[in-house]
Amino acid sequence: MTLAASFSTLGSMVDQTSTIETRRHQMFPHLDDRDIARLRRFGEVRRFADGEAIMKAGQVAQGMAFVLNGTIDVRQGGAISQRQSITQHGPGGFLGELAQLSDRPALVDATASGEVEAIIVPSRRLRDILVQEAELGERIMRALILRRVGLLEAGQTGPILIGPFGTSDMLRLENFLRRNGHPHRTLDSGTDFCAQTLLRQFTIQPEHLPIVLCPGGQLLRNPSEGELARCIGLLRSMDPDTIYDTAIVGAGPAGLAAAVYAASEGLSTLVLDCRSFGGQAGASSRIENYLGFPTGISGLALMARAYNQAQKFGAEIAIPDEALLLETDAKDQARFRLKLGNGETVQARSVVLASGARYRRLGIPNLSDFEGTCVHYWASAIETRLCAGQEVVLTGAGNSAGQATVFLAGKVKKLWMVVRGKDLETTMSQYLIDRIRALPNVEVLTRTEICGLEGSDATLRQVRWKNRDSGEETSRDVGHVFSFIGADPNTDWLKACDIKLDDKGFVITGGDSTHFLATSRDGVFAVGDVRCGSVKRVAAAVGEGSTVVSAIHAYLAKQRAAQDQKAAAE
Repeated sequence: MTLAASFSTLGSMVDQTSTIETRRHQMFPHLDDRDIARLRRFGEVRRFADGEAIMKAGQVAQGMAFVLNGTIDVRQGGAISQRQSITQHGPGGFLGELAQLSDRPALVDATASGEVEAIIVPSRRLRDILVQEAELGERIMRALILRRVGLLEAGQTGPILIGPFGTSDMLRLENFLRRNGHPHRTLDSGTDFCAQTLLRQFTIQPEHLPIVLCPGGQLLRNPSEGELARCIGLLRSMDPDTIYDTAIVGAGPAGLAAAVYAASEGLSTLVLDCRSFGGQAGASSRIENYLGFPTGISGLALMARAYNQAQKFGAEIAIPDEALLLETDAKDQARFRLKLGNGETVQARSVVLASGARYRRLGIPNLSDFEGTCVHYWASAIETRLCAGQEVVLTGAGNSAGQATVFLAGKVKKLWMVVRGKDLETTMSQYLIDRIRALPNVEVLTRTEICGLEGSDATLRQVRWKNRDSGEETSRDVGHVFSFIGADPNTDWLKACDIKLDDKGFVITGGDSTHFLATSRDGVFAVGDVRCGSVKRVAAAVGEGSTVVSAIHAYLAKQRAAQDQKAAAE
């Protein structure tokens, strides 16, 4: 079997029916003459010869193409691809998906089939359409989102990850792409013929795995998340001379809410996150008590909507980009400088701390031996693929633990829920408690804690837990542990930044300040889980994120008034 044939076979095994077939009319809406007339002021008409490339995977496109005449053929792209057909766009159709909203590299190839005439709308003007043409913009935005969903479901575009399934680095890269909503393909180097053919072709040694083949043709050997993000265009170099009205550190519910409101109100906005958008909320398998979603919604889907919404209004989002130090600009005390983990620096007139919390770790000496392979801090399709049909242990008693328990119970043979407290009622919503009690393969062990992990070579084989009252220990043959025992504030980086923290590390806000979200430094605010006294709920974080924007406006107005007064005096 040839390499090309291998990919063809792989593609035929993927179910591509769900979104494309059920919501095709929304994914590929037809624009009439009135719609086209409204679009003309946002772009320019271009003509393409038969076979001319309009979009290439791995390269930033000129913009979205709204077809006036002719046909655009859309196919799978990338360095290694059978270029299978995805769809065609004729007059009244348009070429593009979410990558074009944020001016990032395309995920597909598109060529003119015959002569084509189209209105090309660049990314910045596309955002103008979405805001200024509300009804038309709604149809376009829905189509962009659904097209990305279709690409994610198909699993045939984006970078190709090749490595042994279940290893820590493979899981690390898979989770990074999944949690950032980026289409990709994964091939098991141990069992997949196509993967083995590629490894021989590129002369890849086992110690170099996993590898990533980027759409532009680059090959990465076990890259960091930052290296992968730069290769596929998720992360770009920061302009050190740009001064943002506000820089938001953290892209969880609070940070994204602040970004949506700040950008929609005309503030130049930068959002930084060291991992992915959504924070801990993005890792929730299903949220059922968030206002407006009576049937529930996955945390990733909810946060992806917020992420796209922030970009719609022009917020710039840099992931993964970690803030390491916050300091005042030496030349202008009204500006802040954020030093990033990659050595770059950004400037802003105000800063919002929304860095949330980091997962609390079990106090077991050899825990690190199994983290990344057998000890997990979230439950997604990637983790359930590893433990399907097996016994697992989950520890924790909050809503996140409850949501994960309900999700995992449908995939595993048996789930032991280890709870330190005397019951679930104290820390968990009643609807989750009722659901857990109705699950036949879940056993809740109260007043119990995990006391030992046994295994070797990053493979967990046994888990021990003990009753906190009797001291009795139990050992089970279990290969995976899911830990949801809470979180600590992600504020270590602030200890050298002259920001007051409480004894637990949360940011202190309010005090003598004029705003309850203001920190001890004028122009720096804190929202969400990182703030001392905050309510640890998604809705509360969103509320604080939206509220802080009024405080930013007031602070910036005060700074402008002071500068005007100083200029007048001079």
